[in-house]
Amino acid sequence: MRSLDLLDGRLKLRHLVLVVAIADHGSVLRAAEHLHVAQPAATRALRELERILDVPLFTRGPRGMTPTLFGEAFIEHARAVLAELRRAGERISGLADAQVGTVTIGTLLAGSNVLLPRAIAALKAARPGLTVIVHEATFDAQVPRLLDGEIDLILGRLNPIDDLRGLRQITLYGEPVRLVARHGHPARSQPGLSLRDLTGYPWVLPLERTALRQELEQVFRDQGLRLPANLVECTSILTVRTLVRDTDMIAALPDLVVRTDDGIAPLPVPLEPVRRQVGVTLPAGRSLTPSARLMLDHLREQAALLSQLPDEAEQGAAHP
Repeated sequence: MRSLDLLDGRLKLRHLVLVVAIADHGSVLRAAEHLHVAQPAATRALRELERILDVPLFTRGPRGMTPTLFGEAFIEHARAVLAELRRAGERISGLADAQVGTVTIGTLLAGSNVLLPRAIAALKAARPGLTVIVHEATFDAQVPRLLDGEIDLILGRLNPIDDLRGLRQITLYGEPVRLVARHGHPARSQPGLSLRDLTGYPWVLPLERTALRQELEQVFRDQGLRLPANLVECTSILTVRTLVRDTDMIAALPDLVVRTDDGIAPLPVPLEPVRRQVGVTLPAGRSLTPSARLMLDHLREQAALLSQLPDEAEQGAAHP
């Protein structure tokens, strides 16, 4: 027997559906009724398929139509093909409805300790099948990955993007930045504490290329001061909080970070010009995936709750 090429365009999906229906229902008539087609059309399609395969697929008997040896083999493969197509449809539908899939978030210091965990928890409660991947890095390091499609969005302080093409930003909420230290820090006993008084202590500051670092440097310049000589540069929230809690280091942290850590507290030195606008940075020329759109919806919802309920926000990380 010649080798069959079933990918030459003659075999149609309706052929597969028909032979499975005939096998399930035992006759062309009942198969046609099930498929909502006329019996003559179903008969013609069966004959067409048998001509393509060049073998009989069914025999007629008193109990209806019975698959031949060839029919049994072909029906087995037809069922497998139809099952794979159903699974493909279910997967595509799941992706379209954000039931399954992956969303990748690049995170900065702001928003990472309260807003992001809350939004992820809400997302996973609604869509357990979604996978969330979080990458922490500086804004400059995240942007190329965002533009290349490696990450879906960047969450954190909204850095200036005037000189960066292909980006857009959405503001979620604003929060002040506080100078903080541990509760027993020696500077707390000094009356009339000022920024100048704090320069003699060790500090932990964001990296030079970050927007917060540039704003803090401007605060020092405005008061005629240089940055502290004893300095650590760091953007890891866990490392910054540990250094401040366990040493005499001073740091500038977002208000929500401060209020969710019992081991640190604000110092009575205001940083009025420094206020964080927290939001997401997105690619301007690329639509979000369904999973990323759902993540953004939850970020907006949780940001609104944080803005409206500051007392609840204070408990954020300690009592998620």
